[in-house]
Amino acid sequence: MTSALATQRRRTELGLIALAGLTTALLYALAGLGRSASLPADLGSFLLLVLALGVVAHLAVRRFAPHADPIILPVVVFLNGLGQVFIIRLSHESGIAGELPALQTTWTALGVGAFVATLIIVRRPRDLAAHRYTFGLIGIGLLILPMLPVVGREINGARIWASIGPINLQPGEFARLALAIFLAAYLVENRELLQVGSRRIGRFEIPDGRHLAPVLAAWGVSLLVLVAEKDLGSSLLYYALFVVLLWIATERPAFLIIGGGLFVSGAVVAWRIFDHVQARVDIWFDPWATRSGSGYQLVEAALAMATGGLTGTGPGAGEPNRIPEVETDFIFAAIGEEMGLMGTTLVVGSFILLIGGGLRIAVQSINPFNKLLAVGLTTLMGLQALVIMGGIVRLLPLTGVTLPFISYGGSSLLANYILVALLLRLSDRVALQTTTAPAQNEQVTS
Repeated sequence: MTSALATQRRRTELGLIALAGLTTALLYALAGLGRSASLPADLGSFLLLVLALGVVAHLAVRRFAPHADPIILPVVVFLNGLGQVFIIRLSHESGIAGELPALQTTWTALGVGAFVATLIIVRRPRDLAAHRYTFGLIGIGLLILPMLPVVGREINGARIWASIGPINLQPGEFARLALAIFLAAYLVENRELLQVGSRRIGRFEIPDGRHLAPVLAAWGVSLLVLVAEKDLGSSLLYYALFVVLLWIATERPAFLIIGGGLFVSGAVVAWRIFDHVQARVDIWFDPWATRSGSGYQLVEAALAMATGGLTGTGPGAGEPNRIPEVETDFIFAAIGEEMGLMGTTLVVGSFILLIGGGLRIAVQSINPFNKLLAVGLTTLMGLQALVIMGGIVRLLPLTGVTLPFISYGGSSLLANYILVALLLRLSDRVALQTTTAPAQNEQVTS
């Protein structure tokens, strides 16, 4: 029964990957027709490339994680293909046709390679927990790397880059994964101490002061990242990751409430002290007041999405290149202009499927570390998507994070493919537990 279930899941996955490839190829053809009234000459090679990378990832899952969720990988292939379509389309109008698409294709291939390598190396998630402090040190080291004088680089006002030879990377993208592994293992190890309450306020038991030290430490680290690197998005992700994991591990709403209170107080203090935070908030409230300056991106993004309406202007028929950095921070606005509300809803729905899949893995996990790690990885991916999409539509202040799998960016692609590989490894373990448990129970009964 176990092998039959695995075969069924992998067949479903392969069929959905083929559908994702055909859909993105159709969008690529429509973008070519909208731009030049002719089909792209490389349409066939584009389709083969998308399918080839998807099939390589599928074969790796079939070999090393055969019981994993069959929905997650096809959604990732679709989002990655959609991003590639828009990066190619945007590069033609910006006068750098071929440069960004080639780089993105290279990073995608490297991401798939990292995906396969992760599945091969990480056979049992509990092996990661055994090296929790190593991952903690790696995460801290990666956070500090952009602040070093030799390798650190400040680009567009944020010091989040590190240059190693000709390669520029954002170490923070990988630091999040290392810290998620460390925090999941640490909280499993210490959750009994964190569950102890020393005083009661209303319906809530407030933990002892020394047990609040991890929350205060996370609060301090997030503020340090905010101050030193001027990176609002990463600061929010680090802090939210810890508070969510702490809440899930202890099952105590007090930590969630205290964590939220510390976040609000820290945000208010940062807004009063730091000029770049004040500027982001002012743009958030009224970008039209600085339309010719710092608010230009948000205003143009709003106009682009308004132009798109319900169904969009059509792939290749809009003018999203009016938005600076559209291929990175604002690619969601480009999708909104050319695919309309239906296109942006498709993107949001795809991320909901990924988040739902990750949380389903967490709910079904028996092992506490697997459960916390699945929650942490899902929180990172879901919150990153929410922060950037919410910033573009002015639901939240705009931050500099990328839209996973869609935006241009090598570090983001590599880190997110590793994240998905870890989720699928966890899913495979969960499926094995649920299918072998009934058989074990029957043997014990007999």
